Amino acid sequence: VSENILTFTDTNGKLMALKPDVTLSIVKNIEKNDAATHKLYYNETVYRPSVDGNGFREIMQAGLECIGTLGEVDVAEVLMLARKSLTTISQDSILDISHMGFLSGLLEEGNVPLEVTPTVLGYLESKNTPAIRALGEQIGLSAETVEALCCLTDLYEPIGTALEQIAPMVRGARMEAAWRELSAAAEQLNLYGCEDGVYLDFSIVNDMSYYSGIIFRGFINGISRGVLSGGRYDRLLDRMGKPQGAIGFAIYLDLLEQLPMEADSFDVDVLLTWEEGTDPTVILQTAQQLRDAGKSVLLQTGSAVGVRFAKKIYLGREGTKQLEAHD
Repeated sequence: VSENILTFTDTNGKLMALKPDVTLSIVKNIEKNDAATHKLYYNETVYRPSVDGNGFREIMQAGLECIGTLGEVDVAEVLMLARKSLTTISQDSILDISHMGFLSGLLEEGNVPLEVTPTVLGYLESKNTPAIRALGEQIGLSAETVEALCCLTDLYEPIGTALEQIAPMVRGARMEAAWRELSAAAEQLNLYGCEDGVYLDFSIVNDMSYYSGIIFRGFINGISRGVLSGGRYDRLLDRMGKPQGAIGFAIYLDLLEQLPMEADSFDVDVLLTWEEGTDPTVILQTAQQLRDAGKSVLLQTGSAVGVRFAKKIYLGREGTKQLEAHD
């Protein structure tokens, strides 16, 4: 996950580290011969260098992992939970989906040299079609391969429409398997009623040594970066000597602080004030009665400058009076 990890020496002399990732910790605890399908969730804090390289960031994550013998139903369930997680936060959200198998299949069928693969993926991620055309001419790629790469770079459509557009460019077993998997995911999201706001976007690119299939990223209007990230990462388990498949995602809770929130009209429902010498029992009983009725109450003597209240109630020797009302 990162070459930069925060370490420290514990009081007992042991070298400790603040974890940069949750997934690795979960995978480490899945036994190689474990035939069960594990469906796990977490709420953790990780520590990573900031995107701009200016120090470390404390990142609050909530996420899930599905690890075991996975089928279409498992993948669809995770995608459904990702989409519903976004809509729970905001209805004004989208889920962008890509597939590393489709990209790697195209690069393989187009005879793109392995040494330039990271460069091509970088151009895809930045949606830089002129650079792809220039590189294709430089290394002698076929016109068909260059046009296919440019098509994927420019593509951004609802997943059903996009799958129809890319069907003619499918070549080879890997691309066909990826197209079928994406089509199955689209159909199952439709059955879940989660297809709205789901787009196919091949500029969503992740590490090919880690991710092997469907990958996705979630965005919310008003937040400058993706708040959800996930995908199928069978290759990570393979590198750790484990035969299972895995898919999961994380939501970056710290980014949700950027989400514009509607300000409440009032700071408190009732501002309760009283005449000097009023029995404290009467004050507290009145406050509790209001709270039992579902009202928020601020007990305040003297001035309450800057406090926005719906009602102001005054307790005096002659009884209770309502001084002001703004609701």
